Amino acid sequence: MARTQLRRMRTWRWRRNPLRRRSDVIEAWLVLTAWVIALVGGALAGLLAASTVAGNLAQQRTERHPVAAVVTQDAPTGPSAQTLDGGHIWAPVRWQSPDGSTHLARTEVPPGAPQGTRVTVWTDAHGKLTAKPLSSGDATFQAAWTGVLVAVATAGSVAGCAQFARSRLEHRRMEQWAEEWERVDTRWGGKTG
Repeated sequence: MARTQLRRMRTWRWRRNPLRRRSDVIEAWLVLTAWVIALVGGALAGLLAASTVAGNLAQQRTERHPVAAVVTQDAPTGPSAQTLDGGHIWAPVRWQSPDGSTHLARTEVPPGAPQGTRVTVWTDAHGKLTAKPLSSGDATFQAAWTGVLVAVATAGSVAGCAQFARSRLEHRRMEQWAEEWERVDTRWGGKTG
């Protein structure tokens, strides 16, 4: 019995009854539509974002290549050297691109690396220094988390917009209720306020 009453209470906006207003029907359709758009749209947006990120990271793995470079100056050591994550420091290096041109730039090297030390740098198709691409596992993880975040953000945005629309409907219902009371008050001679 209690379960039947609960089901009736949840679906009262969909059934015909004398207390149902037009705004109740609009709100019911708004909530249903918002749920469908949030679930389906969020899932599609998340899948699209994950696919795009995975494709971009895969493209980076194919376009970036390791190249042997040579340290051109002794790398600093001791307390004056500013170490990066992993204990490396910045130092100038020289390398040749696939077309044979020589390039100079700064990259991470071990502290105290003497001039002439060989290090591996990553370059793009034009021979310019770039970051090491993510491994396949890291790329999959990043693509998956990007998809999850985009899906949640999309669903949250739709739910937020629906909640705003519901609050506007509720505000309008309160205005209509005030107008009705004003009419009733006038009929009773202004004695309800």
